[in-house]
Amino acid sequence: MVTVSPLFLDGHPFTAVTVQLPKTTLLTVSNDKGYIMCGALDVGLLNNVLAERKIVAGRAVGVKTIEQLLEAPLESVTWEAEEVGITAGMIGKDALLKMI
Repeated sequence: MVTVSPLFLDGHPFTAVTVQLPKTTLLTVSNDKGYIMCGALDVGLLNNVLAERKIVAGRAVGVKTIEQLLEAPLESVTWEAEEVGITAGMIGKDALLKMI
């Protein structure tokens, strides 16, 4: 099952997506500038293989819901995310607010 929901942080719109898969759940919250995602995100791939795309993204591990993703500290972030002030250890919702 796939659930897509609008999400507002400090009045700014984002899209929350939950994908239920066998034995795992994929989670992401995004806007037109970037996104945060569950542990399935491969930050190394984005930084190295897809560097020319300049993707602003962060990864949180051990989360099972969108709410947890918003409150969890980011385990890793892309180089492009660092360029807009997003750092590893920052909680998800704070990182998203740097993407507005």
